[in-house]
Amino acid sequence: MPHLLKLTQFVSKTFALWVLLFAFLAFVSPEAFLEIRVYIPYLLGIVMFGMGITLTFNDFSEVVKHPKSVIVGVVGQFVIMPAIAFALAKLFALPTDLAIGVILVGACPGGTSSNVISYLAKGDVALSVTMTSISTLLAPLMTPLLTRWLAGQYMPVDAGSMAMSIVRMVLVPVVGGLVVRVLFARAVERVLPAMPWVSVLGICYVVLAVVSTSAATILSAGLLVLLVVACHNVLGYLLGYGAGRLVGRSARIRRTISIEVGMQNSGLAATLAASYFSPEAALPGAVFSTWHNLSGAVLAAVYRRGDDASGAA
Repeated sequence: MPHLLKLTQFVSKTFALWVLLFAFLAFVSPEAFLEIRVYIPYLLGIVMFGMGITLTFNDFSEVVKHPKSVIVGVVGQFVIMPAIAFALAKLFALPTDLAIGVILVGACPGGTSSNVISYLAKGDVALSVTMTSISTLLAPLMTPLLTRWLAGQYMPVDAGSMAMSIVRMVLVPVVGGLVVRVLFARAVERVLPAMPWVSVLGICYVVLAVVSTSAATILSAGLLVLLVVACHNVLGYLLGYGAGRLVGRSARIRRTISIEVGMQNSGLAATLAASYFSPEAALPGAVFSTWHNLSGAVLAAVYRRGDDASGAA
């Protein structure tokens, strides 16, 4: 078990490198992976089930302990990130497919990677898990509504169908995992160390499928997408931190809100984009999957280095 834990920690910390490797493989040999796209929703469901298994009902006690922090984080998730996405799509005059992809990234809930980054940044991990869980549970309602509102001007958005897809791919697996954790606690404890592997493999699979079907778009618009994604992510960090400061949260909680707001469930964004729009629309989600893990690791190092006893209380 100690060896498994060490290996799991290694995989978690090098997550971005694995994503880069799979993206490179899909880019240099796209024809080898074209057929795997149809399995993306199932893999994402497995990832979400794995997230549910890691939860307990005690995790939601943070809502009572830090209600203002949770509200700021969740509201920031569904206000700050969609607003930035829409503004960037307009500012850079993105083509329709790419604009929709960026907006979808902004409209999605927080990503599970934020919990790992919060830990590395010496943030409040329990609070991070709670905010991720609540935004995920709200996703079947908020993500389709925001996408229809912000992306509807580019092309019609079937919000109802998208909501049902999110219920199937996200809500049901997460709740199912939580129930399994409650009913079979001892058995689940044994497999928990392997859950980061499930998340890493699931996101890498999504990236593999998306990049293999978008190789031509990457060549023509890759740098533009990377620039927009980087701006989206970094502005999310900054505005999330500012929102925490605005309501008087401690430095430790401000950094947690910052990470939670800036990091998205880009795997879900890429899956929805590929399912309801086009492979090109899934590209921002695939790029975000790689970028926010790299930037998150850098941000965690910055937060750790700037930590002091008076500010981290």
